[in-house]
Amino acid sequence: MSRDALIVGINTYQQLQPLQAPAVDAEAIAQRLEQLGGFRVLRLPEFLDPFEDDARRIAHNAEVTLEQLESALVRLFKPTGKHVPETALLFFSGHGLRKDRGIQEGFLATSDVNPAAGNWGLSLQWLRRLLQESEVRQQVIWLDCCYSGELLNFDEVDPGDRGRGRDRCFISASREYEVAFESTTGQYSLLTEALLTGLDPASRADGVITNFSLTEFIQQSPALRSAPQQPLFANSGGKILLIGRSQRTPSQTRFGVCPYRGLAYFDCNDDDPQYFHGRTALTDALLEKLREGNFLAVLGASGSGKSSVLRAGLVHQLQLGQRLSGSQNWTIHLVRPGEHPLQSLALALVQPDASPIDRATQLAKIEQLLSTGAIGLAQLAQATPHRLVLVIDQLEEVFTVCQDDLERQQFFACLLGALAQASQKLCLVVGMRADFFSKCLEQDYSGLAQKIQANLVTVSPMVAEELQQAIIEPARQVGLEVEQELVTQILTDVKQSPGSLPLLQYTLTELWKQRSVNWLTLASYNQLGGVQGTLQQRADAVYTALSAEEQAIAKHIFLALTQLGEGTEDTRRQVIKQDLLTPTYAADAVDRVIGKLAGERLIVTAQLLAKGGAGDRVDVVDVAHEALIRHWPQLRQWIEDNRLLLKQQRDLEAAAALWRDRGKPKDVAYLLQGRKLQEAESFVATTGTTVSLSVLAQELLRSSQRVRQWSRIRLGGSLAAGLLILLTAGGLTWYQQSQRRFAEIIRDTSLNRVRPELLPIAAELQQEADRLAANGKVDDALTNYRVILTFTQLLQAKAAQSGTQIDQKLLQKTTADAETALLRLIREQRLPQLAKELSQQKFGTRKLTYDLRDFEQRYSPGALRTTYLLLNRELGAKADWNDDGQINTKAEADRMPCELLKDIEELWRKATKGYCGWYSQTKATYDAYDAPACRPLQKQTLTERIFNDPYDSVVERLNSCKISPKSLEP
Repeated sequence: MSRDALIVGINTYQQLQPLQAPAVDAEAIAQRLEQLGGFRVLRLPEFLDPFEDDARRIAHNAEVTLEQLESALVRLFKPTGKHVPETALLFFSGHGLRKDRGIQEGFLATSDVNPAAGNWGLSLQWLRRLLQESEVRQQVIWLDCCYSGELLNFDEVDPGDRGRGRDRCFISASREYEVAFESTTGQYSLLTEALLTGLDPASRADGVITNFSLTEFIQQSPALRSAPQQPLFANSGGKILLIGRSQRTPSQTRFGVCPYRGLAYFDCNDDDPQYFHGRTALTDALLEKLREGNFLAVLGASGSGKSSVLRAGLVHQLQLGQRLSGSQNWTIHLVRPGEHPLQSLALALVQPDASPIDRATQLAKIEQLLSTGAIGLAQLAQATPHRLVLVIDQLEEVFTVCQDDLERQQFFACLLGALAQASQKLCLVVGMRADFFSKCLEQDYSGLAQKIQANLVTVSPMVAEELQQAIIEPARQVGLEVEQELVTQILTDVKQSPGSLPLLQYTLTELWKQRSVNWLTLASYNQLGGVQGTLQQRADAVYTALSAEEQAIAKHIFLALTQLGEGTEDTRRQVIKQDLLTPTYAADAVDRVIGKLAGERLIVTAQLLAKGGAGDRVDVVDVAHEALIRHWPQLRQWIEDNRLLLKQQRDLEAAAALWRDRGKPKDVAYLLQGRKLQEAESFVATTGTTVSLSVLAQELLRSSQRVRQWSRIRLGGSLAAGLLILLTAGGLTWYQQSQRRFAEIIRDTSLNRVRPELLPIAAELQQEADRLAANGKVDDALTNYRVILTFTQLLQAKAAQSGTQIDQKLLQKTTADAETALLRLIREQRLPQLAKELSQQKFGTRKLTYDLRDFEQRYSPGALRTTYLLLNRELGAKADWNDDGQINTKAEADRMPCELLKDIEELWRKATKGYCGWYSQTKATYDAYDAPACRPLQKQTLTERIFNDPYDSVVERLNSCKISPKSLEP
């Protein structure tokens, strides 16, 4: 096949300033390609040099018209007849023009251009269409002219079908706003000088110059790196030989190296990328998306190879920097969301090669920044020298593994908010199973669904040619041959099984194990059972070889590693190894089974850095691929037989994990209560060992049972204790009856119901609470006052809804007495703590990640935390009656006494002396704002920081108390 080149160097222009270097540039390139590259060169403009035996040369003083250039390009890229060149190269040196009349257009300026008359030269839109229709497989475009970055506008130049049977190399001399310069030490333009040097075979040990080695040389050229112009380039498709001759040397025999990856994905490190074949077109499409913007969504079916193309394709090419200008300088972090996406993001941003102490320091700083959400992540991106790329692989885990909707919302708000704030420095790539896109539509998630739809690349099934590459090329690299009959049969089988790439890789891995000398054969393939049968047979064989105890443990492990789908397919689930331990199975037995399954590549084990960053790592276990969950009948049967039990178990394990992460508190909010506790006890009593609870979950269950037993004795505080004492001692019958009725009020109120006939008993309960307060039992007294206020509030609502007749005077008096007593007790016993913290300027800060149900733990110790406790929790008024972490109803907001709000406002304003004083104490947390200017904290008012969203009910309450929300802003 031939190699043709069109070399254009235009010095002479009718309406533009004449040039000196283009003809010299073009002739030098032409001779280099003719002599060392084997190209057949057509020159424009051309003359026959009589001093060199009529040799063809670039004419210095001749013109090139638009018609001549168009005709020459058509002959190069769309020649008539069947003899299409294998490689076609265009080099242009001359003027470049940019037309900006509402729509930007790029042009190669020919000699007859006259912009004033509407003649701009050769349109790059026209060139784009020409390249798109061209049958030439290898297309090379080099442009050495001013503003060539605009000329290299890929929306115009690139045909849009990168890598689909074509290899392309584009190089421009400068960015769209830069001029191109001549060398100060030589006779050529700067880009041409770099091209000539890079095309010198002496610069390479093997004497071979390809498009990849050429662009690598150009971006490292000292002359260009210090020049006021920056060349741009993009390679797509495969390698293009430019200088030298292609020498196929026999691959070094590497029989001991398996070039396939079983059920694991191809990663971006080690040897994986060299064995990753068949996804050139898709990788090029992903690279092009990143060149155009800062967000990319890669969606495909399970088993379509998303993780491999993200890692061994996209990330590897970015690291090489051979296909996208400057990408080798980008900072790239791979993130797998897991159960706590924000924590996973913080851990991923830590330098992996740092010492344990440095990692801990880095993690603390990153968490501090991320605690401010999008602002902090944007700051991290802005501080990165070049571009920060976050690759979120398996994004569906945000919906399957992360169970906290608030944390899910915060994660997306952080990512997409930072993307908007640092659009030039931050780039976000997400990979997700296509069937989870509907989950992105269920809520706004900061515009996630719209972002995905506008920047989507789908992972389509590999075509036959791509599958052949994925089968044959890795084998050749280790000295193996593949029977053509085997390839044909595999292609037939895979075509009938969409999403079967993991099965294909697993089958090829098993074929490699059973290879005959240096051949992969059809006979071995049939013996394995083909693509569908290989995994099933192997998994069955591994399971059967285990002892009875080991089989039970294996079943327990595989079920634990399966995430049940809710309207979607079941997926894999990463589990901390410690959580696989149960009282039923010894730790060494579990370790032994994990080792056997991992050795057969049915599961994978890894280590993750534990949160806290002190260098501690935790062992995690994962199923090798979801193909095992979908295609192993034994596991499918286990899942279906135990689906309901697994759902119950997962709910209990999630509650246990939350309890553990919060330090195993005794707070009843984190323990199992009521129906949930009864269901847990029933689960343990009726299920066998297959779906058993972890050691942690059983510990939570025992703690919950102990608290329930204690609560039964206490019966809502010291009231029940007093009742028990009186009953034991044979106390007064009247007092026993009162205590029982007090208990009825407490019980009914906790169940959000009320009986009007108990109103007189509520008045008696007020007296009991006063007695407790007088005896120093502050907690119990506050509990009773709050019960009374909730009771009267519910009673008032019931009367309004149903028209129930109620003694309004008694209701109002009971309410007023309880609120007055509550306020007095808080002022005497609780407010002094807040005043002390404020006087010491101990404000506290909001922590990085928190659950709304995390109550006290959302703030570090200080005035913020104390204020929250006084208003929302048991320390004071407990406005958050239902313990959901929010003041989201008027009924809850009304539980905050107006006088208490005024007291708190006065203390805060006195301590902070207005906004600037507050800011000076918290500038570390809010360093995104300008302290001296004292800008508003936007929505970060004290009230919003304390009450969280929604905020409307709090505003309504403050207005009813005649307190402006702004007056509470520090």
